Amino acid sequence: MIVLAGMLTGALWGAGVARRRQGNGLDIAQYAAAYGILFGLVGLFATVLAERLL
Repeated sequence: MIVLAGMLTGALWGAGVARRRQGNGLDIAQYAAAYGILFGLVGLFATVLAERLL
């Protein structure tokens, strides 16, 4: 669940960053995908860490 929340948050954040930088539609999609993957990986590590510790 943390992974999905991280991916969604990252995609929204990445789209916002691209919009602020005056990017076109493909720029927004690329930033959203990259940030989504990055935040999803962070969420994955957080999930594994939580499972190991709890």
